[in-house]
Amino acid sequence: MSHQDGVQGFQCGSARIHIYPTTEALGAAAAARAASLIRSAIEKHQRARVIVATGNSQLPLVNALVQQKLDWKAVEIFHMDEYAGMSADHPASFRRWIRMRVEEKVHPRKTNYLAGDAADLDAEMMRYTALLRAAPIDLAFVGFGENGHIAFNDPHVANFNDPATVKLITLDEASRKQQAGEGHFKDLESVPRKALTVTCSGLFRSESWVCCVPELRKAQAVRNALEGPVSESCPASLVRRHPNADVYLDADSASLLHAAVGEAVNRS
Repeated sequence: MSHQDGVQGFQCGSARIHIYPTTEALGAAAAARAASLIRSAIEKHQRARVIVATGNSQLPLVNALVQQKLDWKAVEIFHMDEYAGMSADHPASFRRWIRMRVEEKVHPRKTNYLAGDAADLDAEMMRYTALLRAAPIDLAFVGFGENGHIAFNDPHVANFNDPATVKLITLDEASRKQQAGEGHFKDLESVPRKALTVTCSGLFRSESWVCCVPELRKAQAVRNALEGPVSESCPASLVRRHPNADVYLDADSASLLHAAVGEAVNRS
């Protein structure tokens, strides 16, 4: 199918793919979709439970979402990963990212943080698993890493049928290079080697996914996710199996999808 105003869209597996000319337009559209899903969840359950992704690629979505008129007092926030051993005040901490960009902006009903610096990581993972599984998760924001990861499920640790909901993983070098390249650390050596992450199966249980994937550096991961095999070698390919997923791309991140885009235009 094709959209108006130069926006293109097509189906990939069960996922809906939306391509916008600019990152700003992508962020606004993804935020509008997220806000609609949050409102529906509140109407249905009197609350919404949302897993928020962090990182530079999520800024267009999150910056637009916090401007939306929502009943934030009915929204419960989770996040999906944190570096092992890192304090919540470290500049690269994902807890700090969510606190500054979401919690302090909209003051949701509750923000549940995954403590990477907990004294007992096994106990912390059990605690967070219980919180996530206490009720359905209505919405997850799922970005794609440069190596195709979702959360910190890098290809070598991803398991689409993972029995765990949260696990401790060793980051691959591509993930660590991305974190350094985005400016969160001064160099590769400064990036922690281990992290806690919600698993692929933990994310998949969310009733809806909104995937905000801008920028040229994500183009190969997007191509692998949408045109390669559905495989743990590209964990983001799992999006094609999710029953209610929307993927938002800009011209740069969609730039290697010529075959898929061409087919979509020809079918419209």
